[in-house]
Amino acid sequence: MRKHLVMALLVVSASTYAQKMKVSQGDIKNLKDVSAYTLEFDYSDLEIPKYDSEEDFLADKMAKREEKEAGKGEEFKKSWFADREERYEPKFIESFNKRFDDGEVSVSMDPADYTMKIHSNKIYAGYNVGVVRKNAEIDATITVYETANPSNVLLEGTYEDVQGYGAMGNDYNSGYRISECYAKLAKNIAGFIIKKALK
Repeated sequence: MRKHLVMALLVVSASTYAQKMKVSQGDIKNLKDVSAYTLEFDYSDLEIPKYDSEEDFLADKMAKREEKEAGKGEEFKKSWFADREERYEPKFIESFNKRFDDGEVSVSMDPADYTMKIHSNKIYAGYNVGVVRKNAEIDATITVYETANPSNVLLEGTYEDVQGYGAMGNDYNSGYRISECYAKLAKNIAGFIIKKALK
């Protein structure tokens, strides 16, 4: 019991620090007067560590599941894509919006004058087999631009190795672990706006 508690505390302490955006274009100050963003999620050209492509990753995972039980491979593929709209994106929205008590800044799928594009560059699902586990991780490029004029970029930057995990290591589902990465990503972006744009 004590060993599991120590391991859980190490996981939490290693993952709670706020990561900084590596800004490549624009300035966080440009977001000072923006109160609402339309979200756009992009999963194109996705890197999966240890695989040449997302297609190779899916083929491998599906084949392994099919060996154990017919139909499980296709089930995995379906959930891999469904988790984006059902888990990752709602988790990002919830995590971002709850950072603003009075709703002074919000993100949603509704039309707005400015768009926040989340391009997922890398997704690593991690694993949890009880005695051994590893956090999920994502890399993402964030681009904020004027919706009617996408060439007018207010801010662009990247976050790397944003980690997701369940409380006390209770995260046996890969979709859940990855969704926690998006929650952490949203927390980092919201924190950056609060500290550097709104003050």
